[in-house]
Amino acid sequence: MTIRVLLADDQALLRSAFRVLVDSEPDMEVVGEASDGAEAVRLAKQEQADVVLMDIRMPGTDGLAATRLISADPSLARVRVVILTTFEVDDYVVQSLRAGASGFLGKGSEPEELLTAIRVAAGGEALLSPAATKGLIARFLAQGDGADDHDPLRSARLGALTVREREVLVQVAGGHSNDEIAERLEVSPLTVKTHVNRAMAKLGARDRAQLVVIAYESGLVRPRTD
Repeated sequence: MTIRVLLADDQALLRSAFRVLVDSEPDMEVVGEASDGAEAVRLAKQEQADVVLMDIRMPGTDGLAATRLISADPSLARVRVVILTTFEVDDYVVQSLRAGASGFLGKGSEPEELLTAIRVAAGGEALLSPAATKGLIARFLAQGDGADDHDPLRSARLGALTVREREVLVQVAGGHSNDEIAERLEVSPLTVKTHVNRAMAKLGARDRAQLVVIAYESGLVRPRTD
């Protein structure tokens, strides 16, 4: 299966570099390029993209607004967004995770990191840049951005989770893979996958990245202070 990648960045030279890299992989192909967020949303639908590499700062409709539009469109439910940013961790990154991005990556990342990010996002996994610690992400999520950080509906839905689903959600928020969670809880990876899928359905989450956000913002998981 070929991963269909859409490039969204206002710098043509950077898009060209990403295209050469992505198109060199046998399991990927670039299906379109956008110079702003509005064009990215249109092309994501037109070209049936699997993953959008989205620059967060673009003229007009920026990457954050575009990510929100993609996440809110049922016809684009299968599209995964990886935010590209010059800064490893900042308020925009946290907002993009809340908006539905599958994760983020610094523009200075190594080529292999970028290719891995595309594959991870296409597989429905949460992606956090190796340069950004989970603890720092957690603190940003806990601090909020001045908006209403808590979704009462989602908080109420936490009550619908089984004890095991809550346990799995805590592990997902810790950045652990299905195999790692299976080993920790002494169950099969397939069982973990089932619990993750059920938790996503009950909480209205698009993917694992949103599960991480929900786990912290609901207070189910607390940010580390060390």
